[in-house]
This record gives sequence, structure tokens and C-alpha cells, in this order.
Amino acid sequence: MEKDKSVNVLGGALTMCSTAPVTGFFRDGHCNTCAADQGSHTVCAVMTDEFLAFSKYVGNDLSTPRPEFGFQGLKAGDSWCLCAGRFLQAHDEGCAPKVHLAATHKRALEIVPLKVLEQHALKA
Repeated sequence: MEKDKSVNVLGGALTMCSTAPVTGFFRDGHCNTCAADQGSHTVCAVMTDEFLAFSKYVGNDLSTPRPEFGFQGLKAGDSWCLCAGRFLQAHDEGCAPKVHLAATHKRALEIVPLKVLEQHALKA
């Protein structure tokens, strides 16, 4: 699997999303992507209790530990590379988490408009 270029939604170099917990399609801490990433794990988001409850409700439980997969479960405050479609769905439902724009891959823009990402951007 060849990674797409590591460019963020602002046109700069893609920055780290999280290594604690380690995230990303490639589990390299970045929201890098490639053609095989069918879910487009490209939005670097900061988890909230509200978003985690929403994600569980719609069938993707990110908060329950799954030790068999080496997954400790997420909690509010953790950064995670979300699927762009799930982020947009959460936005439409009014419970989208905050976003690290510099750590969000430009491929997210194929699904989520920049204006929507900017509405949820962390303030510098």
C-alpha cells in the first residue's frame, strides 16, 4: 500500500494527530491514507463524550477497550483519525468533535467541505 502524499487540508505538511493512543490507517500517528483506506480515516478529531456516545449509537463503539486488537478504547480528549464520512454524519447530527486542521489529510475534502471542517477547528 503506497501512502498518498502527506498534505493537510490547508495545503501544508500533515502534522501528527496522536501517538497516545496511536492512530491512523497505517497506525503511524498521522491521518495518512491510500487507495486501500475505504473509510478515509483522514480527519484528526478530538474525542468528546457526546461524539463517542453518538459513534457507539450508530454502530462504531470507539470507547470500549478491545484488548484482542490492542485497542484500549478512547476517552474524551483523545485525538483520533476519524473516517471523514462519520465526521460529516456527526456534523449533520450536531455532535461533531473539534478538528486539528493541520493534522487532517487533504483527502478528507473529498467528503467534508473545508468550511465544515473550519467550523469545528480547534482554536490555535
